[in-house]
Amino acid sequence: MLTPLLALSQVDFNQKPDDDLGNVTDAYQDHFFEALKQKGIENYELAIKALQKCLDIDSQKPVIYFELGKNYNQLKKFEAAEQNLKIAIKMQPDNEWFLDELYDVYYKQDDIDNAIKTLKQLVKYHPDYKQDLATLYIKKERFKDALVLLDELDASLGEDEVRNTMRNNIYNLTGDATDQIQRLKARILANPTNENNYLQLIYRYSQTGKTKDAYEVAKTLLNAIPESKYVHLALYKFYLEEDQVDMAVSSMKRVLNAPEIEESSKSKVLKDFVQFVEKNPQYQKDLIEATDSVNTQKDTKSLTNLGSFYLKSGDKEKALQNYKAALKQTPSDFKLLRDIILIQIDLKQYQDALQQSKNALELYPAQPILYLLNGVAYINLGEAKSAIESLEIGLDFLVENPKMERDFYLQLSEAYKLSNNITKSKTFAKKAEMIKVTN
Repeated sequence: MLTPLLALSQVDFNQKPDDDLGNVTDAYQDHFFEALKQKGIENYELAIKALQKCLDIDSQKPVIYFELGKNYNQLKKFEAAEQNLKIAIKMQPDNEWFLDELYDVYYKQDDIDNAIKTLKQLVKYHPDYKQDLATLYIKKERFKDALVLLDELDASLGEDEVRNTMRNNIYNLTGDATDQIQRLKARILANPTNENNYLQLIYRYSQTGKTKDAYEVAKTLLNAIPESKYVHLALYKFYLEEDQVDMAVSSMKRVLNAPEIEESSKSKVLKDFVQFVEKNPQYQKDLIEATDSVNTQKDTKSLTNLGSFYLKSGDKEKALQNYKAALKQTPSDFKLLRDIILIQIDLKQYQDALQQSKNALELYPAQPILYLLNGVAYINLGEAKSAIESLEIGLDFLVENPKMERDFYLQLSEAYKLSNNITKSKTFAKKAEMIKVTN
């Protein structure tokens, strides 16, 4: 938030300042255009030398001081930049480009006081400058001044998400929720169909611990805008607290099936839904219906949560399906890779487990669990030699993990048995027996 909005300002910097070169000598024009050329290829020192030659010929043209200021600014020679830009502004006090460059010089030095003074001169040109000014007021903790400017911008341009965020940051910094609550109430009265004002008021009440007030606002919003989807992000929690379970489930379904609600918010709802169903398994069917009918792409968190849910409920096929979909979005997620291979082995999908473990080892060549799973896959595919090789490599990476060490020895015993080396098979079986594993 606290960066200048120069990039957004409606200033055409390709347009030359209104300062025609007029009738000047050929030498003056040559030096001037040489300066522009050198600046264009970022040879700022050479540009400055050319501009100084222009000054030797005619020192009364503000555009030369402006160009000098810009080049010094690029070289971070801020004192020289400021000096030249002030000369240009003295010659043309109402030139927006001159003032804007001076503002940039102050901002780069974090000279907020002078930046504010310059912006106060610029605000008459475009509203973006007023928003810049509000940003600097926040930086200087002049919060009331910032709020006044934000209100002026809302009055002239209408509400804006960036300005709402700036306001919320101010209230968070000051801890003054009362002023914002009153402001939002007034906005709702003035415009009862603006959903965003209700949602902000619900959030502010929730942040200050006034959950009953937040619940009342949510119900008011639902009455005012029955088709609202966002209100259910708040309602499902209130319904759960009020033990209105069916209505909570209905709200969660609405959220999960609303294309306009972003996936990060859906992920949080889905996580709550999963936890709720784990405690209330009679609603498992509702969760499955809601997630199966979701008509937007689920994010990684949602898919992982679903995978965990299905795994706990015993549906390994669906767990694997969701984990695989999550892995497509985050291909290097170690936990997902491991869990997918474990399920594939559990489902006797040994060829898939082998390929997946090979892929995982390319990413994580020092993870012993992956060699163990790779070895298990080879054993079940009847490839004893490859299994032994993989398991022995994995043992070299193993550090102080008795349980996994025991698993390695058991699998090595199986691999050697598969290769008809009964002596070594028994040796590793005994090694496994000697390891005491405590829970």
